[in-house]
Amino acid sequence: MKAIQLSRFGGPDVLEVVDLPTPVPQAGEVRIRVHAAGINLFEVLMRADRYAVTPQLPMILGVEAAGVVEAVGQGVDTQLLGTRGAAPLFMSRRPHSGYAEQVTMSADLVVPLPDSLPFEDATALMVQGLTALYLLRQSPPEGKSVLVPAASGGVGSLLIQLARLKGARQVIAAAGGKAKLDPCLSRGADAGVDYTNPDWPARVRDVTDGKGVDIIYDTVGGALTAASLQALAPGGELVFAALGRYALAASDLEAMIGRNQSLRGFALLPLLSPDVLRANLSELFQLAASGRLQVAIGGRFPLDQAGDAHRLLDERRSTGKVVLMP
Repeated sequence: MKAIQLSRFGGPDVLEVVDLPTPVPQAGEVRIRVHAAGINLFEVLMRADRYAVTPQLPMILGVEAAGVVEAVGQGVDTQLLGTRGAAPLFMSRRPHSGYAEQVTMSADLVVPLPDSLPFEDATALMVQGLTALYLLRQSPPEGKSVLVPAASGGVGSLLIQLARLKGARQVIAAAGGKAKLDPCLSRGADAGVDYTNPDWPARVRDVTDGKGVDIIYDTVGGALTAASLQALAPGGELVFAALGRYALAASDLEAMIGRNQSLRGFALLPLLSPDVLRANLSELFQLAASGRLQVAIGGRFPLDQAGDAHRLLDERRSTGKVVLMP
């Protein structure tokens, strides 16, 4: 089978196409013919050795895939053959193997896909969908005004819609420019602010009648974190879920204390367990299949163009989920 291997750290061009033996499903496992594999920002960081943990090389990147079951191991029901399924590889024994034509994983972790749900949409609802779902569970938006930075991205676009479904009083999208903000408004945001303008926090206060927002779901980090505090209401909550470092000074934290504001950390994987994974993904898949949740696909690439897909994310030109289509 063909796969994309990372043998050395560097730019997108270090991703190389290799031929590997077709994986054989072990007892309790299935083999899935991959129709779509999701690309995540942390994989882009891994490729450049800018992630929190340096991975051991060589490796096959990719923690989420979707496709059709084509083989089963010992003890697995043969009725699964030919069925459509999502492979949340991040929960498996071999979490990094998705950029490939075929993957194997425990049959117990494969989640059935509704017939009407495209494979690429399923990839967007795994890491990014679960991140949005659990952010809203950790800090419920019901009856509150919320700010979603990077609102045109994979997580942000889902956060807007799920926050609305879960009863947010007001959803404000923040993104870079009109071209990225317009889709956010069509997905249910009440207002959009362009955070390439230095005075964007003032715009947030304007659309909240001078109060600021009750919750900020910060998946961006960096200098935006400190700037967003100017848009946070007294008693509000900043939920930090970014992969990068936040840029808060001691004076920022002191100001938060004086305004009765709170800072809450968020990490997805410690919150997940195999027992609830299937139910959570099934919920997201059904919402998308019914049309209540729109998935934004920012780019589809053949497997051998994985470098171009990474470059799209590197240059921050994507406006939704980027996928490989083997």
